Amino acid sequence: MRSNSGRRRFIKGAGLTGTIALAGCISSTDNNGGGDETDTATPTEESGSTETESGDGTATETEDDSNAGADVNVGMVYATGGLGDKSFNDMARQGALQAEEELGISFDQAQPEQNSDFSPAQRQFAESGDYDLISCIGFAQTDALTQNADRYSDQHFQIVDSVVDTGNVASYVFMEHEGSFQVGHLAGLLTSQSFEAGQGSTTGDSTNVGFVGGLDVPLIRKFQAGYEAGVEYANEDVDVQTSYVGSFNDAATAREAALSMYDSGADIVYHAAGASGLGVFQAAQERGKFAIGVDADQSRSEPDFADWILASMVKRVDTAVYTAIESEVDGEFGGGSVTTLGLESDGVACVYGEALGDAIPQDVKDQIAASRQAIIDDEISVPTEP
Repeated sequence: MRSNSGRRRFIKGAGLTGTIALAGCISSTDNNGGGDETDTATPTEESGSTETESGDGTATETEDDSNAGADVNVGMVYATGGLGDKSFNDMARQGALQAEEELGISFDQAQPEQNSDFSPAQRQFAESGDYDLISCIGFAQTDALTQNADRYSDQHFQIVDSVVDTGNVASYVFMEHEGSFQVGHLAGLLTSQSFEAGQGSTTGDSTNVGFVGGLDVPLIRKFQAGYEAGVEYANEDVDVQTSYVGSFNDAATAREAALSMYDSGADIVYHAAGASGLGVFQAAQERGKFAIGVDADQSRSEPDFADWILASMVKRVDTAVYTAIESEVDGEFGGGSVTTLGLESDGVACVYGEALGDAIPQDVKDQIAASRQAIIDDEISVPTEP
């Protein structure tokens, strides 16, 4: 096991200027998917930080007052969209924070801005020799990690949302289609009746609901496929309008897409679009309709929109990150393994909105609970392709 300095550290490579963000450059969110405001202060000379410059231009800055005694160090490489998305990346960080608190590990983090930044970020952590485990968050890191895992064969890696079939990579994937079926079932039931809660409402005679995706890739189409199947399971006469933003960080385009859906008769729009999903919430607010969040309980991570967020399809990226770190701490790193998290293991779930959940009729909740159990019992087969 590598020695650990017991200090929070981030690294800035000469070729990555502006692509690896400092630990302090994120917004505060709650414990259900967010960054921790107390951990966001950018190190300064006054706070006791130091910075050294190596011969290759790599700057290393350290804080001297955190995680003393930690014996496992983790490097986190987040998906594009970055921290503060109140969703996917923030959930990953939540898992690392939980491990820091409960297991005594320390972790450093990199926020690539584009896919071409993944490989240098992974290499920079690996080449330092300081990290027991490097957690790669998001399917877009697959190609870079496939190459780097071979290059650094003694380095332990984790990847979330994809599989890299190599002995030094532990892969974690989710059954997003199952959780999406659940929120689709909910949308189909509620759009078929007149329902009011918070500041949103359905008309009862709607013939469609909406889905806004980030990138049009197989992973996000799993969300779409499950959602469409759930809507059809509730009411085969309800259609699903679909739009892909083309980015996980373009709220303006997502807002326009959702507004068009609401204006075309949709009562409820579900997003699987990362930080772009903020635009869906803004559109729901403007039209007095409902939205469904993703990854985190977004009625809590986006409290300003709690009166319009009907539910969220929670995807426990935090569990995947925490579990991988715990395995490393226990000396049981699962290199070459694939861990799949679905409804049965609570790896995905339909979570009702904090402000609106009590208003959802009990008979609707009973039907959602029944379909959950039917999926677990293989009585309902949920497609992975639209």
